[in-house]
Amino acid sequence: MKFNIKKNGIYSFAFATAISLTACVGDLDVTPIDPNLDTPEKVLTSTEAYNQMLAKCYSALSVSSPDGDSGDPDIQGIDGGFGQYLRALYNMQELPTDEAVIGWNDQTLKDLHGLQWTSSDVFVSAAYSRVFYEISLCNEVMRRIDNSGSSDPLMQQYRAEARAIRGLSYLHAIDMFGNVPFTDETSEVGGDNPQQIKRADLFNWLVKDMEETANILPANPEKYRAGKGLCYMILAKLYLNAKVYTGTANYQKCADYCQKVIDLGYKLESATDYWKLFCADNDQYLGIGHEIIFSVYQDHINTQAYGGTTYIINAMVGGSMDYADYGLGGNGWGGIRVTPQFVNKFEDGDQRAKFYTNGQTKEIVDIGDFASGYAFTKFTNLKADYTSLSDANSFPDTDFPVFRLGDVYLMLAECQVVGNISCDGIAKFNEIRTRAGVNTIASPSASDIIDERARELAWECHRRSDLVRFGLLTSGDYLWSHKGMNSNVGTPHAVDSKYNLFPLASSDIISNPNLEQNPGY
Repeated sequence: MKFNIKKNGIYSFAFATAISLTACVGDLDVTPIDPNLDTPEKVLTSTEAYNQMLAKCYSALSVSSPDGDSGDPDIQGIDGGFGQYLRALYNMQELPTDEAVIGWNDQTLKDLHGLQWTSSDVFVSAAYSRVFYEISLCNEVMRRIDNSGSSDPLMQQYRAEARAIRGLSYLHAIDMFGNVPFTDETSEVGGDNPQQIKRADLFNWLVKDMEETANILPANPEKYRAGKGLCYMILAKLYLNAKVYTGTANYQKCADYCQKVIDLGYKLESATDYWKLFCADNDQYLGIGHEIIFSVYQDHINTQAYGGTTYIINAMVGGSMDYADYGLGGNGWGGIRVTPQFVNKFEDGDQRAKFYTNGQTKEIVDIGDFASGYAFTKFTNLKADYTSLSDANSFPDTDFPVFRLGDVYLMLAECQVVGNISCDGIAKFNEIRTRAGVNTIASPSASDIIDERARELAWECHRRSDLVRFGLLTSGDYLWSHKGMNSNVGTPHAVDSKYNLFPLASSDIISNPNLEQNPGY
């Protein structure tokens, strides 16, 4: 049975309108807000209906509301723009680092780059709420399938897909928030407040959960659907960061799962096609035989939301930049730039150095001025043939590549160089560099690895995790423009190590006595 996000009517399906969160991380309350709405019991009468319900798990990564950009957001009290999943993830993983600064005065937004947020920060709370909303959606799909009593293999695949998407959100939860409230498909709906799970215990649970899920899912899934590759990537990421999450490194297991991804048949794209991984029709580079392993669907008609690549591409365009040069149908938003320290990582001839400099200063003198700092044009809404969509608007068609093979190659390099694991990581590392048009490095250092990850994976929501793993996010060993600063006041400096984790949302701490706040908040 086909699963097509464009055609499935996921924005009006009863499941999307009938549920709400009892709290930020409480499980789903399936009592309809409007008693005249169809209940899930009335509409879940076929495998197609369950397929539609599953679609909500995928679409919630793309949009904030079942009714498009102008609809009420899924999570009440959180702005539908900055509360969108990918936008919230980008804010958490990129804005606190050397890869991105933003000039807007939206509430506490600048505190993210300054590494000075608090437990009541609205952007942190938005990310927290969105992650656990996604987990609750997936729990509910699994619960409904279990309650159906169906042994249909297709239904079990749907269940495994929801389980895999839940695993992705739990990966984000363990990475950003540490010890978190825990629910699964067996949690009682509307029951007691969730218990808090230790980070190391969640690691062990998630490893087992993803190993089992990988055994169920297909090796070559339909486009945009979860398959073995997604589970293997989650597992590789868990083991890559095992020292951070559990206190004990395990690069061997990371290398093992990286190899499993490669063995599935994903291929690195050519130097000519590299930029097309981030263009309006990059879906042609998704799946076995290509580089993108899992991506979030974006479409200028069907997934209109102020997050995802809509946020990234519009926010990167400003100043003297012509929005049409990037495939947009209207003016950019003029917000996101990069630091000079990030710019300095690129060698001459590196095709990944996509900086716009006309009218821009390299140094960031005024963080609130878009002209202060180079623009970075990695993502565009141009098609692979360099043309624009005939009906282009402000909502791009550029899918967001959550995981791709370039990351796998660099993880293998880290396993060999940092973890001292016997694998072909250095060779893979140099394949990445050769494709970029720069010289190979015979014996790369740990610093070479983290810098290459910045060049290759910029703005793909890995940087904060990488800097934490290398001990660089909060320390004084690596400083970048405005690190630790309050807007334009002072000089870059080290910050409290508590900022290696985000706080649990203060509203959840207040409402759930089972939760203990992260140290220092």
